[in-house]
Order: sequence, then structure tokens, then C-alpha cells
Amino acid sequence: MTDPQPRPKRPPRWLLRRPDPNAPARLFLFPYSGCGASMYQAWPRRIGAIDVCLIQPPARQNRIADPHYGTYENMAQGLVEYLRPYLDRPFAFFGHCGGALPGVEVTRQLAAAGLPLPSRVFVSAQVAPHDGPYGRLLELDRYGLRTELEHIITNLGGEPSGPLVETGLEVLVNDIEANKRYSPGHITIPAGVTAIGWSEDPEIPMKLMGGWQNTSADCRFVELSGGHFEFLSAPEALLAEFRRDFGEAAEVPAEQGESIS
Repeated sequence: MTDPQPRPKRPPRWLLRRPDPNAPARLFLFPYSGCGASMYQAWPRRIGAIDVCLIQPPARQNRIADPHYGTYENMAQGLVEYLRPYLDRPFAFFGHCGGALPGVEVTRQLAAAGLPLPSRVFVSAQVAPHDGPYGRLLELDRYGLRTELEHIITNLGGEPSGPLVETGLEVLVNDIEANKRYSPGHITIPAGVTAIGWSEDPEIPMKLMGGWQNTSADCRFVELSGGHFEFLSAPEALLAEFRRDFGEAAEVPAEQGESIS
């Protein structure tokens, strides 16, 4: 009896759900440090006609068995290859705090490969790459990060139980290390940038985000009302910024009706 042939290795699933093939535009969301794609559970599946696509990095949630990416450069390399089939229409990236930087690196690698570029890179509560690494979490030890993770879980509506915290702590520590390693210096992003600050955010106040002006010839700043975790609830003011910068691509044809909420 011959040995059974080994099953081919399944490709990594970088998106929590398959993009809608009928959507005219796509918004790819990067999760916050220490979190997975489900952190966007309160967001609509569509913003106008824009399909909301949730990026799932390895080493968490449904990809818990996959090794951590280590650096944003490595993460971007895997994403660029995976996203190729989905870059056939207007698209943009959004990330908050540490989650904003991978979108920048993916954009750089897309440009280097001669692939389609995002219409916009939305960066929320994060300093420009040449002004970092920066952030309170980068200075915390494991005990401090554990406390921070419990706070994040609570803000996501969960209960910070022991097993959940222990699993999430390793992810957060590795994500923070990737943030610390990302020092590309002064870079030019070959896409428009919308830098979003929050009026009551003590972590990254708007005044620290001015460096984004030097990363793109098309940079727009906007300060929205709320604190550091306000984005989790998909506030209408934030969704309006996406619709504004996507322009006509965000409009829902009359026969399709309203967006899913």
C-alpha cells in the first residue's frame, strides 16, 4: 500500500471574508496592535458602495497556528501577493495607531512591484514613519502590556479572562516589537494620505501628526471628535471621510439601495 500523498499547504487567509466581486470599491482595514480582524465587528460591511475588507494578520484568531510576521516588511510582502486579485478597482487602506503603519509599507511595496496603488491611505492616531517609533505602549514591559491588553479587550466589549489575556499578550508583544523595528526614515508614499486625529486622544494628539505632510504630495488632515478608541464604533464622521475621499466610487447606484449597517 502506497503512502497517501500529503495535502497541499493551504495559502494563508489574509482576509476574514472574501471581497464582494460586485462592489465598485474596497476599503482594507488593518487591526490595532494585539488584535485581530474581529475588532471591527461594529463596522458596517459596506460604507456607501465601498466593500469593507478585514485584514487578518497571522498568529491570532482564525490564524492562531500561523507564525507571527515579525516585521511590517514581511507582513507587507505576504499581503502584496495575496491582495493582487482584489486590486482591480479603486481601493484604500485604513489603520489606527500601530495598525496604520502596515498600510504604508504595503503601499510602498505595491509601488516597487509596479502594481495598482491605493486611492488613499487613511492613517489614524499615528505619527509619520520618520517621527517614530513613537507611542506609550512601546515603553511598557510585559506587566504594563498585560494591563493595556485588558483595557483593549474591555473596549472591544469582551471580558479579560486569563486564557484570553495570555494568548493575546504574546500577539501584542510581537506586534509592538514589529512597530519598534519599523524605521524607514523619510519616505514618500505614492498615494494620497488622510491623517486622522481625535480631539480627546492623549496617546497621539493631532499636533504630533504633522509629519505626514512630508510623506505625500496629497495630504489632508482632519480632527474628529472622540478619544483613542472612538474609531471602534465606526462613527459617522469617520465614515464620511471615507466617502469623501473615495468620491464617486463610494456612491450606491439607486437600484442597490442603502449600505449594509
